[in-house]
Amino acid sequence: MIDWLMCLLVAAVFADPRRVAWPPVAILILEYAFFVGLFAQTPGMRITGLRCVSVADGRPVGIVNALLRGVLLAVAVPALIMDDRRRGLHDRVAGTIMIAPSARALPG
Repeated sequence: MIDWLMCLLVAAVFADPRRVAWPPVAILILEYAFFVGLFAQTPGMRITGLRCVSVADGRPVGIVNALLRGVLLAVAVPALIMDDRRRGLHDRVAGTIMIAPSARALPG
């Protein structure tokens, strides 16, 4: 939610998000690609203590996988399809997992 509000504010500089819906979505996807890809956290995730890391090694996933995750997340349907580890389809395709603030290691 924090990231979405920031994207709405940034998009408002370029277009009216109430009239043109795609700029905030595009900014959110790019934000995910950059921040999750390189730092494993968007600014909103950092505030809440969440991290999005590679399920294989617990490291940042890189820009390409984070971009793929962001695009799939923007579709919203993949987030509704979860496995037993609470990984949505977007996480499984991108090879990512969300880590809660209290988690020290990868679950499972």
